[in-house]
Amino acid sequence: MTIPHVFRCPISLDLFEDPVTLCTGQTYDRSSIEKWLGTGNLICPVTMQKLHDPSIVPNHTLRHLIHQWLQLGPPFHPGNSATIDSLAALKHTLQSQEDDTLENKLQVLEKINVFFSGEYSSFSRSCFVQLGFLPLLLELVFRGGTIEESHAVSNNDRMKFIEIALGCIVKLLHLGYDLEALNIIKDDESKLATFVVLFEKGTISVKSSLCHIIESASSSETTQELCYVFGNTQKLMHEIVLVLVQNCDASEDAVKAILALCSLNSNRESLVREGAIEGIITYISMISSSSGNEITQIRGQNKKLLTSIAMGIAVKLLELESGRETLVSHPNGVDTLVKLVFSVKCDQDCSDSAVEALSIVCGDYISAREQAIGAGVMTKLLLLMQSHCATTTKSKTRMLLKLLKSKWVQVPK
Repeated sequence: MTIPHVFRCPISLDLFEDPVTLCTGQTYDRSSIEKWLGTGNLICPVTMQKLHDPSIVPNHTLRHLIHQWLQLGPPFHPGNSATIDSLAALKHTLQSQEDDTLENKLQVLEKINVFFSGEYSSFSRSCFVQLGFLPLLLELVFRGGTIEESHAVSNNDRMKFIEIALGCIVKLLHLGYDLEALNIIKDDESKLATFVVLFEKGTISVKSSLCHIIESASSSETTQELCYVFGNTQKLMHEIVLVLVQNCDASEDAVKAILALCSLNSNRESLVREGAIEGIITYISMISSSSGNEITQIRGQNKKLLTSIAMGIAVKLLELESGRETLVSHPNGVDTLVKLVFSVKCDQDCSDSAVEALSIVCGDYISAREQAIGAGVMTKLLLLMQSHCATTTKSKTRMLLKLLKSKWVQVPK
């Protein structure tokens, strides 16, 4: 039975017995790499990169994959072996310095996309994971000078490469890849700087993919520090808010990324400071508009869900005094909340969040109570009480009505 190339140690060329991985992402058999390091060689045998960290980590995924292959024995489908070798060859081309041309790398990415477009077996998914495509693509996209100007590559071609590579990264993340690989973005200032520049100057597709990466980073404990770094990078937060209000395809991804960033309390102050409250108000107005604008046409089927997500963000940001002050001082802030209390354009969760948000600001600001009453909130609250809303929503509505009625006859201050 022919041993797939990727199952052989690059040093001994024998089948892995105890596969371990270096900080470069390359995997070797433990005995072989320990002998190599033991002679004082502090470089990776395959990539020839200097090892800033000589520690080795067991590659359990590859071990499992080899075990699965051995269990299948001679009946092992030859197509699986071909898949392994094909993916290994594609990875080799991507990381090769000798073939480091844009054309070669673009061709490789197109072939990877072909793999993604087909039906995936668990074996194929394991191959993508254990071959280390995610760390490699992250390195290619975010390292300084990924496609060097010295290669005489036009900006459009460079961006095309980044678009496709980021699309592959997002697909790999959806395969359930270990998110810890994303931490290379925070561990290297130049990579974080590249991330921000791409968010600022990239295409809509690039910005959309970067939003997906932010959302993924916020979903795992292993990348919580990266989520914090994202949330406290001023320029990045500013750019995300700009995408939110640009009325484009990436706006939906931006609102989801902002909600994900709000999972950390420490990020919320930064979001408020960079205009997230104003952005949310503008965004809600856009997707609630019936004028037939671009975002209404493209995302119409998701309008209620997106409005609910935006209101969820608003509630989280209103926990901060700076968030409450910003919303109350915004000319359309309170009015926007009132419109969402009872509307055919939002669902029950959205109404619940609108009532909660109004309760927060009306409890602290007399001016907010006056604005809400002037915008007709009492009628909307009574209609909401008569609807089939949840018990918790009705309870919040009663409390807000009680608060507003107690101030009904107060002389404005």
